Amino acid sequence: MKRILSVIITFAALIFGANIAYSQAPVKPPVDFYSLSFKTIDGAVFKFDQLKGKKVLIVNTASKCGYTPQYEGLEELSKRYKDQLVVIGFPSNDFGAQEPGNNEEIKNFCESKYNVTFLLMEKSSVKGGQKNAVYKWLTEKNRNGWNEVEPSWNFNKYLIDESGRLIAHFPSKIIPMSNEIQSKLK
Repeated sequence: MKRILSVIITFAALIFGANIAYSQAPVKPPVDFYSLSFKTIDGAVFKFDQLKGKKVLIVNTASKCGYTPQYEGLEELSKRYKDQLVVIGFPSNDFGAQEPGNNEEIKNFCESKYNVTFLLMEKSSVKGGQKNAVYKWLTEKNRNGWNEVEPSWNFNKYLIDESGRLIAHFPSKIIPMSNEIQSKLK
């Protein structure tokens, strides 16, 4: 029943443009978030155990989307909360083919257009059968403990607490500097 309700809420948010955030009391995940790793946009392996003790905001990004200006807010959020938050962008071409570039082109775009300094991972899939291991953790209840909502478009945001527990999902329309997100960082 929860899954059906979640799908209905996600569909309503897409149709009506509602700003709906999904939050959960911290639950110990069945799969340890800190056991994950992924390649950065430069090809280096990044181990998530480096993130212990900080909140983490993971966002699926795209360079040719109406939400692309959110890079500015993500950068501002990253700088404002640098001592307690790590922002990680996951470029993906899954929605409307709005991330057509390769890793080098994406990195150059983000740095030159939006002065992005937060961590960017290599381009990958974030939904469906091809989604990467990090997004499997974020969107599968048997891994994260409660959430089964995949990104519905570019710039969905997932917040992990300092103990590696998924605590919130924010759809695209919720901007990075929103009260909904900032209130969870204090």
